[in-house]
Amino acid sequence: MKTLIFTLEYPPFKGGIANYYENLVKFWPEHSEIFVLNNNENKLINKWLLPKWLPAFFALSHEISEKKIEHVIVGHILPLGTVTYLISRYKKISYSVVLHGMDFAFSQKSWRKKILAKLILKNAKQIICSNSHVAYLVKNEISDQKKIIVANPGIEKQLVNESLVDDIRKKFNPENKTIMLSVSRLVKRKGYDKIIESMPAIIKHAPNLLYYIIGDGPDRKYLEEKATGMNNIFFLGKLNDEEKFAWLEVCDFFAMPSRDIEGDFEGFGIVYLEAAIAHKASLAGESGGVKDAVQGGITGILINPLDKRKITDAIIKLATEKETREMLGNNAFMRAEKDFRWPDKIGKIFKAINNI
Repeated sequence: MKTLIFTLEYPPFKGGIANYYENLVKFWPEHSEIFVLNNNENKLINKWLLPKWLPAFFALSHEISEKKIEHVIVGHILPLGTVTYLISRYKKISYSVVLHGMDFAFSQKSWRKKILAKLILKNAKQIICSNSHVAYLVKNEISDQKKIIVANPGIEKQLVNESLVDDIRKKFNPENKTIMLSVSRLVKRKGYDKIIESMPAIIKHAPNLLYYIIGDGPDRKYLEEKATGMNNIFFLGKLNDEEKFAWLEVCDFFAMPSRDIEGDFEGFGIVYLEAAIAHKASLAGESGGVKDAVQGGITGILINPLDKRKITDAIIKLATEKETREMLGNNAFMRAEKDFRWPDKIGKIFKAINNI
């Protein structure tokens, strides 16, 4: 069946959502039957038009006719779901909607959006949720819960530049101290502010801990100001993937205690899996879809992301108990290899869409 992915985020656009669709194409069993319509050249959305998604309507209609598309996988319920639903009223296509987290939360912000989202989901063939938390939220909004499937992101083992790993160790940890690493866009919901606030108490019990933060974003200045005077916290800025995976190899454990801020929550957290394939335990916030990525007490430590005492205790434990963090890291690696293979995740979506 000829299938089209209809999305606003697709490589070279960065992020977990773009990565999800890239791998959906890469591992689609019928590779010659999968196509992509994305917004990389700004051909779907025009903020100067009303409605702003009008270009997406004509673009999707053209792609369906030209490529004889039978099924559309919608990457954003609003506004692309609106476009797909309208076209499905007069063209013989079915469609599935993929939900990650913030996209669904956004669709519930007003009564108008909520009604529209409910209509789109009601007429969808499948509702594909990237995490069980979103699936739980959707179940409260639709009657036909059988069409909801959970398909988490997957992960692949990365080739690590060992020369770069050695260079990082020599330059950033010559005294062989313990390294805690965070990697993401720097926004408040990632929870790094709570780690920084907890650091004075942490250092009393883990004086050899170094904290490196990779990434950039709107809250970098806010975080840097919070870290003023703390000589064990370092901001590395935005790094490329090769450097990121080298740092994950170098660090002793990973930390990202994400929290929910007014409906903006972590959909899954692919970086937890990236840490896992480097045999690293994760400190994670118990919010959103994170519990799909990190199993508390098995592959990492899950904590209340608003409780600084819990954050403090968890970091001290991971920083001072080498056997514990190595055990959790090895468990994380085995789980990532067994349960998060991209072919399995994409195969699940393929079978649902094709009624196999």
